[in-house]
Amino acid sequence: MPVPLDEALAQVRELLVDPDRLVRAVAAGRRRSSVPRWRKVELRPVDLHSGRCLQVTAYDERQAHTSNQAYGADATAAVDALLAEPFGNWHVETTETTVQVRVTKRGQAQVHRRARVAPADAPDPPTPDGRASRAHDRVKVRLLDPSEPLWRALGITDASGVVKPSRQDKYRQVEELLRALDPMLATVPVPQGRPLQVVDLGCGNAALTFAAYRFLSLRGGAPVHLTGVDVKSQAREHGAAVAAELGWSGDVEFVESTVAHAPLDNADIVLALHACDTATDEALARAVTWQAPLILASPCCHHDIQRQLTAGGAGAPAPYEALVRHGILRERFADVLTDALRASLLRLVGYRVEVLEFTGSVHTPRNTLIRAVHTGAPPAVDQVAQYRALTAAWGLTPRLQTLLAWEGAPWAEPPSPPPPG
Repeated sequence: MPVPLDEALAQVRELLVDPDRLVRAVAAGRRRSSVPRWRKVELRPVDLHSGRCLQVTAYDERQAHTSNQAYGADATAAVDALLAEPFGNWHVETTETTVQVRVTKRGQAQVHRRARVAPADAPDPPTPDGRASRAHDRVKVRLLDPSEPLWRALGITDASGVVKPSRQDKYRQVEELLRALDPMLATVPVPQGRPLQVVDLGCGNAALTFAAYRFLSLRGGAPVHLTGVDVKSQAREHGAAVAAELGWSGDVEFVESTVAHAPLDNADIVLALHACDTATDEALARAVTWQAPLILASPCCHHDIQRQLTAGGAGAPAPYEALVRHGILRERFADVLTDALRASLLRLVGYRVEVLEFTGSVHTPRNTLIRAVHTGAPPAVDQVAQYRALTAAWGLTPRLQTLLAWEGAPWAEPPSPPPPG
């Protein structure tokens, strides 16, 4: 049954200011007619040299803001300020219970209580009394430890295995791509009598290349052979030198070539991190030609469709002229439209496709990931019709469509019947 909101928040307040019972609390969401200052707030007790404090981490749209408030007047004032914000939901974990408060449309509160069960995959081990760790600096579970020699060889960490401040963004991008790769490995058949073939198309400085090789090797199963492809000779030379330094030259090799003409015959996993413009289309086309079981591509620089929109094509279908009238909006719309068309084409040729954000925009504005698993399923009639209608309405010919063109392709219009007689 709903209870008065003030009564529910008073219960939450009692738990938040108790340093011995609170494990963790999260406030998020908004109420019907109000927006809180923060997107999300997390609270937990931490033990510092000065004593136990309430750590408050508040998230806006770009970053996290962390402060530590001494228990007593400071922590209580911080809690009262947060309870005054119009958050729609509070989730509070204590040593005994989990309390959830949801604000209804009528401004009342739904309160749910249950016995607390610590998650098995919690990032911090529990203390002997069963409480969450109160260490100030929690250790995040990494798929590849920063102390791995490959990070130092790539110039991402220093001699002590600490990620350099200037390379934090690159490290985070690669780490999150590995996280996107990890759950999909079960979809890749284990090769028999040969290594797992992995290709990084447009590998650049090869951070993802080496990280993927090490990560896949640690996973066990079949041995791994990884090929990095880049059009620049310095990329090939740099990659070969790092492979030799790490003792991986026999398993990690580099080819100087365009993506479209790289001398490769097949791949089990295709990676493409920020291959510029139509190089992403070439990477996807090569993967489709090989019927690669798994594709992960993070596109960059979507100029092709933007040029076609600028050139006019069939003109923007009414009433969508406003989407392409201004340069900045046309650029952003072209980004979305390009990746939507790529995802649609992959579905038409037998892939199950997800388009997701693999890391925060603070680390890279090019944070869209196309993740595709080959199923071989034929396209549905409505998928074909939607793709044809979309490209026809905007007068577009995506580069990936051109690269995948073959007689009888699903997106090709059926031939006109011959004239009678």
